[in-house]
Amino acid sequence: MIKIALYGKGGIGKSTTASNLSAALAKRGYRVMQIGCDPKADSTQNVCGIDKMPTVLDVIREKGEGTSLEDIVIQGWNGILCVEAGGPTPGIGCAGRGIITAFERLEQLHAYEIYKPDVVLYDVLGDVVCGGFAMPIRGGYADQVFVVTSGEKMALYAAANIALAIENFKNRGYASFGGVILNARNVEREVELVEEFARDADSQIVKILPRSSWVQRAEEQHKTVVEAFPESDMAEEYRELADRVLQICQMEEN
Repeated sequence: MIKIALYGKGGIGKSTTASNLSAALAKRGYRVMQIGCDPKADSTQNVCGIDKMPTVLDVIREKGEGTSLEDIVIQGWNGILCVEAGGPTPGIGCAGRGIITAFERLEQLHAYEIYKPDVVLYDVLGDVVCGGFAMPIRGGYADQVFVVTSGEKMALYAAANIALAIENFKNRGYASFGGVILNARNVEREVELVEEFARDADSQIVKILPRSSWVQRAEEQHKTVVEAFPESDMAEEYRELADRVLQICQMEEN
């Protein structure tokens, strides 16, 4: 089982990247499980084609110990298995706790043994890498972490914090830094700035995703680009990203 975590600053296009990566992997014949680890719970909505996904926390609040896998794992496009951790009531509790609770419940219900995914993809908010948000890095859940960023200052600041967290945990046998995915915003010197960050983090740019109107058009239909416009140049960009990510993961396994 290949276990991947995508981290990045909120609003950087991380969830769009994650959902299109899942779709591209599914089209390659992999059984994919995507787990949204953001309190907004919007990681998998375009994979499933719905506005509001049920979250693990909300279902547990409603059903308690009666919560089943069918309540929290929704099958989306091309068989992608979708889970949203969810978050606490605004102003009450820790958002990272939702991730911990979701991971624990999936294990208790033997989700990985029952569904047997080939790829598990965690979509994680990377503004603050602490508590539950660090679980995929330090909890043995992910083998490879990829950082989604643009050349904008705050996106690179968050990316640097994520890279530091990976570095701090690597000697304990936790997740490795797979590389940087540049989700372009067309800011001045963008590629140069992200290349500099990647070098400083002893990493590489895995893929540059160009800014594209195909993304917005697909999301207006509540779909991924890979599903809605499979012949578009942007769908091909996501397929190339999937191939590159798989290559890196398989190199690390060997």
